[in-house]
Amino acid sequence: MPAKNKAIFLDRDGVLNQEMGDYVCHFEDFHLLDNFKALKTLQDRGYLLIVATNQGGLAKGWYSEDELAKMHSHLKEVYLKHGVTFTDIFYCPHHPDFTGECDCRKPKPGLLLRGIEKYNIDPAKSYFIGDRDRDIEAATAAGVKGILVDSNQPIAEVLGLID
Repeated sequence: MPAKNKAIFLDRDGVLNQEMGDYVCHFEDFHLLDNFKALKTLQDRGYLLIVATNQGGLAKGWYSEDELAKMHSHLKEVYLKHGVTFTDIFYCPHHPDFTGECDCRKPKPGLLLRGIEKYNIDPAKSYFIGDRDRDIEAATAAGVKGILVDSNQPIAEVLGLID
């Protein structure tokens, strides 16, 4: 059996792009944070980089799948220019008030579990960097170490916490 991978799961809003209240609904409001060097360092240490983000605004009809795809394409493109490759982006399009309960909306661990299974990840060697308590709850439920950062805090400030 092949060796298991290790991963850094990343929340999106407030970690990879500026937090703009509850939702970033328009591409023109999608402003990336400069975490290029820190994520390149983690990637160079052998970590897969996987985004795990709640996108309940889809369920509310506040933005479309096309608008979200535009944001994610931009995210991948800009980071790639800095040598950073995101292995995958998982998002939950649900909101309990509009679509009912699901297994993927954080604090539930569904997004992380999907990544763990798809990419043969060892949760004990992996981390989830998020800016909300629900991110840490999802990490714990998936067996991943959670790292809570302040919204828009540079990821470089937590590099010492990661093996």
